[in-house]
Amino acid sequence: MEIKAIDVQKLRKMTGAGMMDCKKALIEAGGDYEKAKEIIREKGKLVAAKRADRETTEGAVVAKVDGGRAIIICLGCETDFVSKNEDFQKLANEIADAAIKNMPADIEALKACALPDGRTVEAAITEQIGKTGEKHTLVGYEKVEAPYISSYVHTINGKLGAIVGFNKEVPADLAKGVAMQVVSMNPVAVNKETVPQSVIDNELKVAIEKTKDELVKKAVDAALSKAGINPAHVDSEDHIQSNTAKGWLTPEQADKAREIIRTVSAEKAANLQEQMVNNIANGRLNKFFKESTLEEQEYQMGDGKTSVKSAIAAVDKDAKVTVFKRFSLVD
Repeated sequence: MEIKAIDVQKLRKMTGAGMMDCKKALIEAGGDYEKAKEIIREKGKLVAAKRADRETTEGAVVAKVDGGRAIIICLGCETDFVSKNEDFQKLANEIADAAIKNMPADIEALKACALPDGRTVEAAITEQIGKTGEKHTLVGYEKVEAPYISSYVHTINGKLGAIVGFNKEVPADLAKGVAMQVVSMNPVAVNKETVPQSVIDNELKVAIEKTKDELVKKAVDAALSKAGINPAHVDSEDHIQSNTAKGWLTPEQADKAREIIRTVSAEKAANLQEQMVNNIANGRLNKFFKESTLEEQEYQMGDGKTSVKSAIAAVDKDAKVTVFKRFSLVD
């Protein structure tokens, strides 16, 4: 049967699919619009299956606040071109609206939520895949509840954002500044008391090993210098061989350096003072808390000397951040 341009245009308005996709669907459906719509939906599922292993490094992050509730979602896609498409942006916002309305427990529950037109979030994403021909996926969803909430989404690329809950209302500019802090500085927790124990254990382990390595290296460097050998010339076997070939080390010095490194390293490692190692490692852990927890971080909107905790206390000594959620496609 003949498929007229007006029929193709009508289906395109109904589905948002491309002109050629609409024409092919109408031909296959024998001019039946409902069958053609289903064909386009099925095409979206097929494309999704074919592109399931593709990376979605582009997309849109959307945050919504409604009184004491807030959500942040991220709809991912493959290219910047698609992420800026009006239909894609509309879908991301519709998903965010569904999330703030229903406050689903997790991403899977959000996928089952209904949009205003009756489609589920999952079905709408599949249909959008059919329109663009590239993978889309709901890659992020978080929610918070708090007496007062602020949000921020990076306005330049729209690919990172945060929602921050406070125990009470604070000035809007400060609340936004703290949300921007979360986006830019990516803290691991509100304060050191809320850092997961697994993170603390790992940071302390790394700090201890780094401290031991540095103390051993310091002893080795001192022994090399005492023997008249530049430690920088023998800090690896490759350097020893290279610098010997260049004439910067004699073969005897190279052998001597290897012997010093072997014996002094073993001796120092066997005689490290545990208390000293722990003290230095704990100092490193405290530095981690200062740099990586929101309250202790230097407030980026401040004078360069004020922590986030102090900036909040300066306007209300009883106010504090209770929770935050952050999502980024660029970290």
